Amino acid sequence: MRIFLVGGAVRDRLLGLPPGDRDYVVVGSTPDEMATQGFKAVGRDFPVFLHPKTGEEYALARTERKSGRGHRGFVVDAHPDVTLEQDLERRDFTINAIAEAQDGTLCDPFGGARDIEARVLRHVGPAFSEDPLRVLRAARFMARFASLGFTVAPETMALMRGMVDSGELAELVPERVWQELSRALASKTPSAFLRTLRDCGALAVVLPEVDALYGVPQRAEYHPEVDTGVHIELVCDMAAALAPGDDVVGFAALVHDLGKALTPEDVLPRHLGHEHAGVAPLKELAARLKVPRQHFDLARIACREHLNVHRLFELRDRTVHELLMRCDGFRQPARIAQLGLVCEADKRGRTGLQDKPYPQRAELQRLLEAAQSVRAADVAREGLEGPALGEALARARIRAIRAARATEDEAD
Repeated sequence: MRIFLVGGAVRDRLLGLPPGDRDYVVVGSTPDEMATQGFKAVGRDFPVFLHPKTGEEYALARTERKSGRGHRGFVVDAHPDVTLEQDLERRDFTINAIAEAQDGTLCDPFGGARDIEARVLRHVGPAFSEDPLRVLRAARFMARFASLGFTVAPETMALMRGMVDSGELAELVPERVWQELSRALASKTPSAFLRTLRDCGALAVVLPEVDALYGVPQRAEYHPEVDTGVHIELVCDMAAALAPGDDVVGFAALVHDLGKALTPEDVLPRHLGHEHAGVAPLKELAARLKVPRQHFDLARIACREHLNVHRLFELRDRTVHELLMRCDGFRQPARIAQLGLVCEADKRGRTGLQDKPYPQRAELQRLLEAAQSVRAADVAREGLEGPALGEALARARIRAIRAARATEDEAD
């Protein structure tokens, strides 16, 4: 039995990044031998075991042979005769196909260390095209590493285009598409995910609602970047900067302007009513990818309300209260904080406006807190209940919003 550290732990160390999970490959062993040494079997599709003390994953060296369409159409061979090089050969990218022996020696048969130095994402071999999920993985790795200067190798991009043309991406299960998308949105540069998918034609397959935004013009005085697709890229990157690792905010940023793809051509570059028009395509996208409820709820609110938040200082006190109520802000105040982040990302995700202040976010939070200070018990009177109590509570909260605004005006 020989044990090697593999995958992301080796790659990230060579990149000078903080170490993540440590995964190992075991050469020359069997499931029975692993069990005898106390390892716990957890793999469903291939032999993976947890170390009895550290809980880290140890997988038997294996090969894979294509047996059908889609991500799961493979036959796995984890025979003890499988070599380390054979195991590394089945991996997706050269930067992930590096193994480190227990003495620190690297096994790098496909030049992964060289590609790390050159900042190139390159597929290991022709078997890459057998798994359509790898197109999304390439895009997701670019979302993580584009800020380090990584680009996709031309031959890899050409192979990805061929995979898209084959139609096999349609075989991907929604859960896996969502997993790659959510991880990309939580990365540093989500725009690289979108651009990579668009460059190979995959964005129109997995996110047609987003792909439709490219080429749609906006008014240059508000959007110097003009192209709505470019705007979405900028908004996603701004959301990643404002709320690092928050894929809930990131998803809302991605889909907040879907309605602009539906604007009639004779109206362009104006987009009257796009915030309400975007709810229908958002519902279709969320249903298709089985988007989690909390992601969908914030996205729907951001789609519908982002212009209202931008105009917050112009809204009447009662309208502010209605906005908070529509967002269920009194029961879920964290949602208002997230909405503010999405709206700030939208306003600053524009060419040349990335450093512009967005006081609406802090003001929205301040007015919510003022309204929250009023409790139902504070306005309850003898005989006041049901709708009457609700109306009295609303009036009191509106007065609190008005008072908070007056106080701010006096301070100014």
